[in-house]
Amino acid sequence: MLKLTEWTSCGGCAAKWGASPLDALVKTLAGPVDEALLVGLAPFDDAAVYRVSDDLAVVATTDFFPPLVDDPADFGAVAAANACSDVFAMGARVAFALNISAFPERMPVEAVGAILTAAAAVVAEAGGVVAGGHTIRSEEPIFGLAVQGFVHPDRVWVKGGARAGDVVVLSKPLGTGIVLAGGSEDDKATVIAGMRTLNRAAADVLHGLDEPPHAVTDVTGFGLLGHAWEMAERSGVTIELDASALRFYDGALAAAEAGVRTGGDARNRAHLEGRVTCAAPAAVEALAYDPQTSGGLLAAVDPRAAAGLETAGFAVVGRVVAGPPSVHLR
Repeated sequence: MLKLTEWTSCGGCAAKWGASPLDALVKTLAGPVDEALLVGLAPFDDAAVYRVSDDLAVVATTDFFPPLVDDPADFGAVAAANACSDVFAMGARVAFALNISAFPERMPVEAVGAILTAAAAVVAEAGGVVAGGHTIRSEEPIFGLAVQGFVHPDRVWVKGGARAGDVVVLSKPLGTGIVLAGGSEDDKATVIAGMRTLNRAAADVLHGLDEPPHAVTDVTGFGLLGHAWEMAERSGVTIELDASALRFYDGALAAAEAGVRTGGDARNRAHLEGRVTCAAPAAVEALAYDPQTSGGLLAAVDPRAAAGLETAGFAVVGRVVAGPPSVHLR
């Protein structure tokens, strides 16, 4: 039986470049400002946003990685859900996507077909269509998508904007990286189902709030703490996370307590040194640093929305307070 993870050394969002070198590189690429570019590299967000008219903007993002699961259909579905997530995190709807594919020539064509078919099904579930793509030869399989969406220029969600007094909510459990690295087969199956789940429904819930969310991002390769730091830095606030309120996938806490870690753990810790403080148990801390693939939406919202969001499946995981940009896990 074909096992995709045997073809690669590092998969999913754990394969992402570390935040420190990536941040430095992106800053060197930021060029002259185009007034129509509402969100670009300065500062970068989950996707680019370009205004094409007074009531329409295009949202564009790309995301791809080596396999983190063995089954080709699971890989395609998770990659598609992960790529679409950035569009939902900007408050937009998915329109269409282009495949980004790199496969060994010796890989069975049936496996490639399963990857592409599953990805197309998820894009359709997201409200869009796969309209093309590009495939090259590679010794290591890599797959993802460039996703385009639409949003009203005045209704774009960004990472900045969190306000003192807000509550911080998260739509999915944590632990994808650690469970896939050291969890049981049943626990891995639960995680895969979670990663295949789109953030479309969570975004729809946020769209339905009486007051729009003040800041939104999705939790992926930099872990909960890394993405919370981005929100705190862009907003000029302190974010306090409640360790007892965090939700974990089945088996995640046990695997973390047994010492399971991924390669992204050390990179995330190094990047956040001096920016994050933790007073939580070591296993919980590890899960907060754990690189996530197709993780949930993280949002700062008016506290009056908390009860309704909990009913809709979000967890209230922290609060925003006045103070210098920082994150505290307690």
